[in-house]
Amino acid sequence: MTATSTSGGEPTMGWAEFYRRRDALDAVLAHLRHDPGGPIPPADTFADADEVLLALHHRWTLKLTGPLGLARAEADRDPGTDLVDAVTRAWWTTASAFPVLRAVLDAHRDDPALRPGVEAEQRMLALVANLADPTGPRAEVTRVGAAFAALIGSTAPRLAIA
Repeated sequence: MTATSTSGGEPTMGWAEFYRRRDALDAVLAHLRHDPGGPIPPADTFADADEVLLALHHRWTLKLTGPLGLARAEADRDPGTDLVDAVTRAWWTTASAFPVLRAVLDAHRDDPALRPGVEAEQRMLALVANLADPTGPRAEVTRVGAAFAALIGSTAPRLAIA
């Protein structure tokens, strides 16, 4: 990543770099549209395929957290809301809105570079759905989230990639 300035010693990204990276990710997704499991093409703003996959997962996380937050807020407002169902719908809705992104991540799920992000997503799903105790052991929360994510994925409507 090209740093344009620093904040507390950490490199930060300027708007031009942000747009270059966004456009590079869009180009990767367009390239993989018909073969989501194909090799990740090089992108000049990323060091390697692992960095591209991490950026794609970050994009997914950003897209998913809003709907999950809304699902949680709905449940907080209405105690009769089935939180597991609300989280499942939020995931499906997000996956349906970004089918190529979801298909690429699913196809590359076993890539070691994605493991920390996938596990963080699993924990997020378990915690938002109230299926795990936030003070519980990290491995247990991850295990519960992995089971929930597998259930969500196995019951998801087939994603249409146009």
